Amino acid sequence: MFHVYVIISEIHPDRYYIGFSSRPSDRLSEHNAGKNPSTADFRPWRFAAIFSFPSEAQTRRFERYLKGGSGRAFLRRHALSEE
Repeated sequence: MFHVYVIISEIHPDRYYIGFSSRPSDRLSEHNAGKNPSTADFRPWRFAAIFSFPSEAQTRRFERYLKGGSGRAFLRRHALSEE
């Protein structure tokens, strides 16, 4: 399985990151260890959502969608809200 994950900063809740991995828990550990320059300044991170797909191609398409305008709106409505 392949996964698109969305992580949110615990100290800056307006900051989030969208990524792709076959092992999202390992990637979260790397983000929290500061190994990614894009996320190092906003540690610690937690999962806001994980979307799983059977193929890498589907996963990449969904990741690209989430990083666009409609996808960001989707995340605000469904994954990043505090409800």
